[in-house]
Parts: sequence; C-alpha cells; structure tokens
Amino acid sequence: MEHHEHHIEQQPVISIKHLYKSFGDLHILKDVSLEVMKGENMVILGRSGSGKSVLIKIIAGLLLPDKGHVKVLGKNVDQLKGKELDELRLRIGFSFQNSALYDSMSVRKNLEFPLKMNRKHLKQNEINEAVEEVLNAVGLIDKLENMPGDLSGGQRKRIGIARTLILKPEIMLYDEPTSGLDPITSEEINELIVEVREKYNTSSIVITHDLTCAKMTGDRVAMLLDGHFAEVGTFEEVFKSDNEQVKQFFDYNFIQ
Repeated sequence: MEHHEHHIEQQPVISIKHLYKSFGDLHILKDVSLEVMKGENMVILGRSGSGKSVLIKIIAGLLLPDKGHVKVLGKNVDQLKGKELDELRLRIGFSFQNSALYDSMSVRKNLEFPLKMNRKHLKQNEINEAVEEVLNAVGLIDKLENMPGDLSGGQRKRIGIARTLILKPEIMLYDEPTSGLDPITSEEINELIVEVREKYNTSSIVITHDLTCAKMTGDRVAMLLDGHFAEVGTFEEVFKSDNEQVKQFFDYNFIQ
C-alpha cells in the first residue's frame, strides 16, 4: 500500500461547509462539511441514494446547494456564472458512470473530441501527442484505431478515464469507477486511479460503495450516512467506528 506515502499538501482544493440540498420533501444532504487536500485521494462511501452523486454535482457546479458553501480551487462554485464556471469545470475531470464513449467514433476520435472542443489553438501533431500520452498512461496505446464496440468493459472505462485526463485536470471526480466490473478488472481500475494521481499530480474524489475500491484508492474515507458525514479518516479509522450503521455497511459489503 505504498501509495499512502504520496505527498499531500495541507491546502484544501475542495472545501465544503454546512451544505444542504433537498428535492421537495426529500432531504438529501443535511449539514455536510468536508475538505479535500491538494494531492489527496478522498473516497466518499455510502449506499445508493445516499446523496453521493448529488454532492459531486454540486462540487462541479451542475447543481446549486440550498444552503452552505462550496469552494473549489479557491473559487466559490455556488456564485460562479457562465464563462467563469466553464473555466473552472475545465480544471475538474469527471469520470461519471454515464461518461460513455461515442460508439460511432474511434478511440482516437473520442480522445481528440475534448481537445477540439476546448483547446482550439492546438495543431494536429500536438493533438496526436496528447492522445498518445493519455493512452500510454492507461496502457491502451494499441487500441488507438479501435471502435469502442471492440473493447471490454474495463478497457472502455480506461479510455473514459484517458479522455478525462487529456485536458490535464487538477481535480478528478470518479463516480462508481468499479461499478459493473469483475473483481480483476476492478483491481486494475483501482490501480489506475492511484497511478493517475502519481503521473498527473491530481487531487481526487472517488465515489463508491465498493470497500475494496475505498481501501485501495483512498488516503482518507468519508462515510455518508443520513445526509451527513458520520466518519472521516483513514479506512482503518472509519471502520473501527462504534457507529452501528458504519458497522452494518462494512459487514454488508465486505465479503472476504
């Protein structure tokens, strides 16, 4: 588990204070506070419907909080408009479950797409270099000219991560990265998440209910229960907790 020696700076890249979010009578987030430090991989654990995805959408400025503050890379996300928000979002890499690849485009074209949209000044040879670099980073340079339909689930997930990395984001958001993958492929994705941080010096939030993923990728783990963080600490600290719900979550998920 040598990745825990990674250099983490004590400066928050994400700072969430007393956040509330409801949809009608459904109170999803109730007084949520969390700080993610520069260079840190923070895992947010919780069962489905616990508000993990809502939280990540608020961080990315896709949803507004009802109350509370969210600072990302020094900016108050809840107060940004238009162009400023777009500029901030380019510094954040999303790897959502539904960040599906375009099936009608080759792997190369899929990876070129964000560059052509957002880095219009690049010349074709610079684009080629960037594409090859991220494909090497995820170990799939040999799939450059393949169509997404030719790839396995794990390979598609890797290409999705490569596509997110191509804009060199400072923060990576991973939403259920191991969902729907077999254990061996899941382990490869977990290793990749750790490697990405080493190679690209990113800070990350990994949203998951997969405890193996949490243990492998997280410097710290935050347990979301009943709309707030019940425990925040290392994996070991969180699961030493006497909180009955934390124990239940552990017992239910961890099949040795």
